[in-house]
Amino acid sequence: MKQTGMTLLLGVVFGFCLSRIGFTSWDEVHAMFTFGDLRLTIAFGIAVALLSVGWVAVRRLRPNDPAFAPRPIHRGTLVGGALFGAGWALTGACPSIALVQLGEGKLGALVTLVGIFVGNALYAAVHERFFRFSVGSCEG
Repeated sequence: MKQTGMTLLLGVVFGFCLSRIGFTSWDEVHAMFTFGDLRLTIAFGIAVALLSVGWVAVRRLRPNDPAFAPRPIHRGTLVGGALFGAGWALTGACPSIALVQLGEGKLGALVTLVGIFVGNALYAAVHERFFRFSVGSCEG
């Protein structure tokens, strides 16, 4: 229960920071994608750099934890990445941002969340029916 509470608190703090930075504004995200304003791009880059440093620190502090095994890149990766980017550009939100927008009271985020769930369900159905290549999951 304590870990769940800490996870929830961390999520709320993270969402608050994303909101204050401007990641929940469609106009700000549009400016980021069109390089009209580099503020969010720089914030994103700093976050990736900090995460990289944090990842190295955790690996050194806990060397006995299982190692991260990267998933193989398969032919659906590029298509999936393009669809994810297109969805983000159209809605102004990735999945976590949609939840933050919902927390801000932006009800349009419900449409984005429905699209995320429908897209995942469609992917599963299309992959099972037509492609069936290994996606490198840990299921088997």
